[in-house]
Amino acid sequence: MAFEGLTDKLQGAFKKLNSKGKLTEADVKAAMRDVRMALLEADVNFLVVKDFVKRVTERAVGQDIMQSLTPGQQVIKIVNEELTNLMGGTNARLTYSPQAPTIYMMVGLQGAGKTTMCGKLGNMLKKDNKKPLLVACDVYRPAAIKQLQVVGGQVGVEVFERGQGDPVQIAKEAVEYAKYYGRDPVIIDTAGRLHIDERLMQELRDVRAAVKPQEILLVVDAMTGQDAVNVAKTFNEELGVDGVILTKLDGDTRGGAAISVRSVTGKPIKFSGIGEKLTDIEPFHPDRMASRILGMGDVLTLIDKAQESFDEQQAIDLTRKMRTNSFTLEDYLDQLRQMNKMGSITDLLKMIPGLGSKIKDVDIDEEQVMKAQKKNEAIILSMTRMERRNPDILNASRKRRVAAGSGTTVQDVNLLLKQFDQARTMMKSMMGAGKRGRMRIPFGKLPKM
Repeated sequence: MAFEGLTDKLQGAFKKLNSKGKLTEADVKAAMRDVRMALLEADVNFLVVKDFVKRVTERAVGQDIMQSLTPGQQVIKIVNEELTNLMGGTNARLTYSPQAPTIYMMVGLQGAGKTTMCGKLGNMLKKDNKKPLLVACDVYRPAAIKQLQVVGGQVGVEVFERGQGDPVQIAKEAVEYAKYYGRDPVIIDTAGRLHIDERLMQELRDVRAAVKPQEILLVVDAMTGQDAVNVAKTFNEELGVDGVILTKLDGDTRGGAAISVRSVTGKPIKFSGIGEKLTDIEPFHPDRMASRILGMGDVLTLIDKAQESFDEQQAIDLTRKMRTNSFTLEDYLDQLRQMNKMGSITDLLKMIPGLGSKIKDVDIDEEQVMKAQKKNEAIILSMTRMERRNPDILNASRKRRVAAGSGTTVQDVNLLLKQFDQARTMMKSMMGAGKRGRMRIPFGKLPKM
């Protein structure tokens, strides 16, 4: 997972500070040497590291830090703030044209994941009640048009293509098509190359001149490290980009691209690809990414994932059922299915403050977890509606029938019922805490009972 090595090294440097009652200038400079090495090993640009360490050191050797009761925490706070500023400070949103359609031109080298990212972006905008149109202007790479059609079909987004014709003419016709049929925004998938060349750049300039895109979005592979930053710098100088999308940020990347690209190019990272699924795209929030890098978790993104996966009305209904003690196995099954939509359990746990470093050595077998959830689903679906709504009536003979129907054992059925009882008990206690004002539900206001 991205940043793991960097996170471990930074936490090691800060652990030395936390063990001290007061800090001296020598303590701060020693810690900054460790920070410098950690960032360089993460493939962060040398000049970016030099400037970053200088700013942190200047702030950390001030009198406020030296006299602080918790100087180590204060230094971590400064590093967190400077990392956030380094990556852009705030989330850079997409901009929209005042006159439809808004045109986004996706550019990048071959192999960066540009075509798939077109589908991810189209899917995300579709969920935002837009009617996107994907445009196949990569007419050179074998099967590129077909790939975009497959991706578009999977997310239910229309694809405009005219075969292996002139990319400039295809882009112009696509915009006219979008205007006539009310498609907005238009996402143009342009051709990539294995390396930057003048022919590629000239074609992109021609497409840009023909359709005048609202934003040019550069897609770069985060796993290429400093090369990704160099690619971003060159594209920006030659073409002028408005934002960067980092792909494969979930892979075994050292993280240098995410930290360096804004500082080197002056262009913000707008989105990051965090997996292979077409839903695995998220807005890039510098403050949240800084927290992840420092091993401090990312509660806000966790809440965002919950709100995307859980229907608000279902959350309200669930709260009512918890209050009235009418939570059933049908509700439990719904919760299991919705939890699956949130993604990897390991990744979710790492977003919880304090858990990241504790679970890094814990081997969570995601495949076994999925198998267990599928087994539980089969058991619940093998029950009658009455049994799902009144599990207390499940006697020995009913359990044998359910086990046979689901291809499991009576022990599996008993384990599921035990897990259900534990979940119901936990929810009751959570609701009790909520009545005393210690619990907040992030799904909107609850109805009066």
